[in-house]
Amino acid sequence: MIAMTRHLPFLAAALAVTAMPAHADELTQDIAADMPALMELYRDLHAHPELSFEEHRTAKLLAERMRKLGFVVTEGVGKTGVVSVMTNGAGPTVMLRADMDGLPVVEQTGLAFASKQVATPASGVTTGVMHACGHDTHMTAFIGAAQQLAARKDEWQGTLVMILQPAEEIGLGAKAMLDDGLYTRFPKPDYAVAFHDAAQFPAGMVGYSPGFALANVDSVDITVPGIGGHGAYPHTTRDPVVLASAIVMKLQTLVSRESSPLDPAVVTVGSFHAGAKHNIISDEAKLQITVRSYSDASRKLLLDGISRIARGEAIAAGMPEDKMPVVMIEEEYTPSTYNDPEFTETIMAGLRTRLGDARVMQVPSVMGGEDFSQFKRAAPDDVQSLIFWVGGVPQDLYDKAQAGEASLPSLHSPFWAPDAEKVIATGAEGMVSAALQLMPTQG
Repeated sequence: MIAMTRHLPFLAAALAVTAMPAHADELTQDIAADMPALMELYRDLHAHPELSFEEHRTAKLLAERMRKLGFVVTEGVGKTGVVSVMTNGAGPTVMLRADMDGLPVVEQTGLAFASKQVATPASGVTTGVMHACGHDTHMTAFIGAAQQLAARKDEWQGTLVMILQPAEEIGLGAKAMLDDGLYTRFPKPDYAVAFHDAAQFPAGMVGYSPGFALANVDSVDITVPGIGGHGAYPHTTRDPVVLASAIVMKLQTLVSRESSPLDPAVVTVGSFHAGAKHNIISDEAKLQITVRSYSDASRKLLLDGISRIARGEAIAAGMPEDKMPVVMIEEEYTPSTYNDPEFTETIMAGLRTRLGDARVMQVPSVMGGEDFSQFKRAAPDDVQSLIFWVGGVPQDLYDKAQAGEASLPSLHSPFWAPDAEKVIATGAEGMVSAALQLMPTQG
């Protein structure tokens, strides 16, 4: 997941004085008692990250823990996913999810338990591997929540489905689990809940966005043909660099002149490759583009517009019909994540009561992507879903950043080192709170 980039400076003072609310209850205390063992698990997971669909050690380790808690556990769902089910009488089905994969990043945090793992991803480039997106905190909080819910079966009634999802970082893991029968082999959820750590506000804060929370993420490749030749005689060529540059500039009008200003959209050309020598006009240029949107209509407008602009600029440049740009839109994309508004407000109201008003706040939605969206998309009429944020920035670092004395590393940074204890405790309490709220006893 790509982190939010807006800072929330007005929260710093409030959070600095609300480390433990006066109304902290037994659940808060029980999670606190579990924290030493959970932190031991966290350090293990952090030191042993695995890339997307390679989470074999991680899945086995956590599956064993879930079995010991009394869950019926199935491994290998969607390649390396794990599904754990606990039935506790009649009632709704609640699904809690954590993602497992690390990133091809060489860790530079300086932590004593920093990852030294090395792997070769699909790119073929051998690299270090790191939990640079905080999935290690997600998994540890997941286990913390499972422990509490297994011990509190007299406080809830229904079916609890807890899933460990692979390959969130490449946007394919949720779909792989669904394609492997997540909603047919196992109880289909009425509610789905997850959280993600956040690198732009203080540790222990909970943020949420009703409605669209994260964006559609599309990847587009454009191959721009040209007619190559000598750089000294450009009139004998059709320069693909000039044509591709015209396409890049025109693409910006999709957002500035074709999309509604009230409908967020992003078209970013992240890569432009052409030629290999100063005095040679190449016969091809290649563009790689990321496209972000919320609604399906906005997504279609942007993708259709990219194809139209590429062709139109080629015609304007005098390219023959057999030399039109080739636009390839990756079939697999990450759909936008939608938090059902009423459901979201209800769950967050419960968490606000538990944690205090200063720690639970509505925050702006973002243009990053999360394939948690797939779980609602697979059954939009049946599943209500919510993903919320848990701040991970150590308070002292946050304060320095607000004073202009430090900068905050983002998610996916080799320097990202959250205040893991606060993220895990808050994430676990948030998931347990949601489950207890959604599955009340009927006695």
